[in-house]
Amino acid sequence: MLKDNYPYYLANEPISANADLEVTNKYTGEVATRVAVADGRVIDDAIGRAVAAAPACRKMPSYARAAVLNHVVKRMTERYEELARALAIEAGKPIKDARGEVTRGIDTFRIAAEEATRIYGQYLPLDISPRAEGYEGLCKRVPIGVCSFISPFNFPINLAAHKVAPAIAVGCPFVLKPASRTPIGALIIGEILAETALPKGAFSILPCGRDGADLFTTDERIKLLSFTGSPDVGWALKAKAGKKKVVLELGGNAACIVDRDADLEYAVQRLIIGAFYQSGQSCIGVQRIFIHESIYDSLNRKLADAASKLISGDPLNEDTFIGPMITEGDAKRIEKWCADAVKAGARIVCGGHRKGAIHDATLLEHVPDDADLSCNEAFGPVAIMEPFISFKSACDRVNASAFGLQAGVFTNNIHHAYYAFNELEVGGVVINDVPSFRVDNMPYGGVKDSGLGREGIRYAIEDMTELRLMVMNRLGSRAT
Repeated sequence: MLKDNYPYYLANEPISANADLEVTNKYTGEVATRVAVADGRVIDDAIGRAVAAAPACRKMPSYARAAVLNHVVKRMTERYEELARALAIEAGKPIKDARGEVTRGIDTFRIAAEEATRIYGQYLPLDISPRAEGYEGLCKRVPIGVCSFISPFNFPINLAAHKVAPAIAVGCPFVLKPASRTPIGALIIGEILAETALPKGAFSILPCGRDGADLFTTDERIKLLSFTGSPDVGWALKAKAGKKKVVLELGGNAACIVDRDADLEYAVQRLIIGAFYQSGQSCIGVQRIFIHESIYDSLNRKLADAASKLISGDPLNEDTFIGPMITEGDAKRIEKWCADAVKAGARIVCGGHRKGAIHDATLLEHVPDDADLSCNEAFGPVAIMEPFISFKSACDRVNASAFGLQAGVFTNNIHHAYYAFNELEVGGVVINDVPSFRVDNMPYGGVKDSGLGREGIRYAIEDMTELRLMVMNRLGSRAT
């Protein structure tokens, strides 16, 4: 189980400065452990030490950076069940899903270890006209410098890994603020990193309040801010970030199209997971389902039947599929949004009930476009269904959103697949699966209100590095 107390990490070292942050068991509501909280003075010190460590981090050879990352892979594998149970307790994530996240976190560090040794450059022939005869260029990628990371509560291990791992791979020192409700996974990663040969100051992992975290965004010594969380917070941080590069992985109300020729049994299986996995608390969870009118009634019934059979309860129970939401207040919000939609003419097909922080897997139809469940991010175990006549109209409905993270399309029509790929205004189109499908080496991110930039190790490395050019005039030197 969890330890009684966890330190924060300042310049690679555990600091048990206090035990001010209570981390609750999201199912029982009881305090599960306590965590040290960093104040503004500590955060300022951490950034200063990261700046001092930047030259040593930059000079680490690629094999040494890969060795650090491979050590994390080894230790996370050895501590697999500890990490999974910590997730189930602090995030309320069903234990099977928690194990899945730990597996993905290990994959993320493993991919980063591989990419650390293949950060390639480019040769540029510059003699494109007589004036440049004898000139040639070389480009290489160099670390951008100190990075600031703010990670969310819903994937507290893997989404922290998607920031930390590429930073280590390229040689960027960093400061990380884990979500206050779920800091334990990131602190265990810190414990593992403290076992490595990273230069002193290369990393700090600092749970803190929002007020104390202002330096993560505003400090001019930081060269990149990477934030994953809500759109309102993310865009506000970007406005305050100044000259630094900003990467935002924000929210969505992800849509899925089910075409007339789709395999319905398979679609049901995947849509249930996509909509209700970890109580819908995923920015690419299925929220809007557009179903061809010829199969609408059949798929409606199949989805409702499957959703009503999902088991809710204690996340540590191996059979649990629906665990608690991160707070009872969030469950109450979903309950209210469902009630508001019904008042506006929607019909609840299944679910719709709440007990404490657990909300039923819920499906609705006839939801108005201006209802919160349609136009905003639900981030809970609820999805809405709507029929469509033409595939083009379904794609138009997907695009009628302020968000654009990922979309799913179930179809056996290759022309429809490519139409969706070309026309959907999203960062990723997943054919014959749900938008919540993600592999950790693929480019991942959104457009519109869903963010800026891409995660996925190779693509994050591009953001965490800058191109440096050398021009060589061969005619200006003599052979000896």
